Parts: sequence; structure tokens; C-alpha cells
Amino acid sequence: MNEIIHIRSVTEANKLLGLPSPKHPLVSVMWAKDMPDFTQFKGIRYNTDLFAVSLKEGMEGKMGYGRNSYDFEDGTLIFSKPDQVLSIEEKTIADDAKGWALLFHPDLVRKSALGKTIGNYSFFDYEVHEALHLSEEEKKILTDLVLKIEMELDQNIDKHSQKLIISTIELILDYCHRYYDRQFYVRTNLHQDHVSEFEGFLKDYFDSEKPSNLGLPTVRYCGEQLSMSPNYLSDLLKKETGKSTKDHIYAFVVNRAKDKLLGTTESVGEIAYGLGFEYSQHFSKLFKKQTGMSPAKYRSQN
Repeated sequence: MNEIIHIRSVTEANKLLGLPSPKHPLVSVMWAKDMPDFTQFKGIRYNTDLFAVSLKEGMEGKMGYGRNSYDFEDGTLIFSKPDQVLSIEEKTIADDAKGWALLFHPDLVRKSALGKTIGNYSFFDYEVHEALHLSEEEKKILTDLVLKIEMELDQNIDKHSQKLIISTIELILDYCHRYYDRQFYVRTNLHQDHVSEFEGFLKDYFDSEKPSNLGLPTVRYCGEQLSMSPNYLSDLLKKETGKSTKDHIYAFVVNRAKDKLLGTTESVGEIAYGLGFEYSQHFSKLFKKQTGMSPAKYRSQN
């Protein structure tokens, strides 16, 4: 089924799930135990205008972003942001399910400090299979913060409510940032394999005719070839090497250019084109930025 349902508000999300109208029009806390059997939504995709943080606990089934699906485990935390296409295919929800979903509209945080920094939480752009896996202690900390938001919503809304809710959401996201750092650290052996795989990918790419035909590989293209989201790949490389995906690409290009400048008689323009640059001046600008000298000067001095 190709149907896509567009959810524009928190109220629409609650209504779709058969839940009462939210107590605040821009934010809602949903508990898994109160949600319906999701099999009725199988095959339907959703595009929302909302941010969502969801703990999968006490559920069985699949969740997907776009065309990719993921059999999630208990204790996984999933993030989504406006304009992402989601599909939910949980088969069952246990009576004692402890999972939850925190939904909020961008308008909730737009005028706050969080509104200016929410784009820095790169995990909102991760693929579903790059979910955060939480320990029991981490689940408890985040669930307690969600309960604080729910408690605030249950009180009479006053001039302090929105500020306190936003502050708590920001705290949740900051904890998630910390937990992802922990996950990167404990999986360092696996991630080192990914670093090696990425380095091998760059070598194979630049050993082929692809640079001449396709140009420099983009961060998105690299992620797709390694079955990762662009942000996850960059964050992984940053944690392991201190350099982003783009830094790695540029460093590889410059090193390959040095070999060609010293080991061949190709002109600077030919080298630039062979490395994927449409214009040689763009290559020269990058080379000078990385090495402090132009390609021609590098060749003449070595």
C-alpha cells in the first residue's frame, strides 16, 4: 500500500491512536499500554510535522523509516523529526508495556534556546537501525523525565509551564547525546571495522572511473554505500578519528593528488578532473587550504 497519512499536529496524532486530546496543543506524552494494536496500521506510511522520541519497551514488531524496516528490541530509543516518513508495524503490545512516546511540535520550542540548537542533535537524522540501546538505569532516567513532563501537563497550565516542559525536553535530548557517546564507546571495535570499511570504500571509489563520471562522493552517497545515515557515519568517524566524513574525503583526495603530482606528468587540470572536480580551480583551492601551497608549487618544491 502506498498511502501516506500526513499528521500535522499533536492533536491529530492522538486522535489517530484513539487517545484523548492532548492537554497542551504542542506536546503530548503517550504510553504504550494505552495504545491500540498497531497491526491495523500495517502498510500505511506517515509523514508528520512533529518531533518524536519513542522508547520501545514491551512491544514486538517492526518500525521503518522510508523503505527500511527494523525489528526493534526492548530498550531501544527511536527519534524522528518533521518530514520524515515512518511506518509502524508492531504486532503486539504487552499489558505491562513500559514504552512511551514524547511528541512535540516545532512551534513549542521555536522561540526558545532549544529551537536554535535542536538541529545539533544529529540523532534525529539517524536511520531506524541506528537506534539508541538503553541500559536499565538509562531507561529509568529518561522515563522519570517524561513523567515530569506529564505531571506538568496534568497541572493547570501557567506562564511557567512551557518553559519547564522545554527545559525537560532539552535535558532528555542532552542525556540521549551522552548515551549515544557511550554507545559509540562500547562498540568501538565494531566502529573501527566501519572506519576500515569506509577507508576501503574511498580507495575503491578513487581507483575506479567513478570520480570522472560522478564527481567527488558526497557524505550521503558514502552513507548509502555503507548502509548508514550520513549523520551517523559522520558522528561515528568523528568519535573514532576526530574527523568528519567530509574531512576524510578531502584528506584522501589531497593525498591521492600528492601522489599524482609527484609520480606522474599529468597536468593539474587532468589530476583535478580524475579526482572528481569539475573545475580545476576548486581542486587547487582545496589543495592549498589543506597543504598551504598550490598544486603547482607543491610539485616544484618536491
